[in-house]
Amino acid sequence: MTLRPTIVGPEVESLIWRLVRVLQSAPGLGWVTYDGVEFTANVAMFMPLGGLIVAWRGRWWHGILGGLILSAGIEAWQLLFLPTRVADVRDLVANTLGAAVGVGMMLIFSRWRTRSQQAHNPRHRKVIDSPAQ
Repeated sequence: MTLRPTIVGPEVESLIWRLVRVLQSAPGLGWVTYDGVEFTANVAMFMPLGGLIVAWRGRWWHGILGGLILSAGIEAWQLLFLPTRVADVRDLVANTLGAAVGVGMMLIFSRWRTRSQQAHNPRHRKVIDSPAQ
């Protein structure tokens, strides 16, 4: 998707425009644009990267930096080697934001999981299972 020689084919572009029109016709979503859908897709595409880096025991900033470096590499590749593509700083921002959102979601999930596991610790079960006074 990011390193294709062309931006999108006519079938995909038609599908995206149909999605934009459907969203714009919904109450309260008249502000949705093609650029907004593209930005959101870029954010969503990089969310797993940030989350996986944290899941692999990386520090939170490793996930954000990884998204930034990968995105900068993709945009540089498009600029230097794909003349039909356009390198865009908005893509860099959206991709890095996506990695940051993925990092945040993984940190929230890991804290929730830790608390859940602590609640099932036998030492804590004694308090939970004791009869009310």
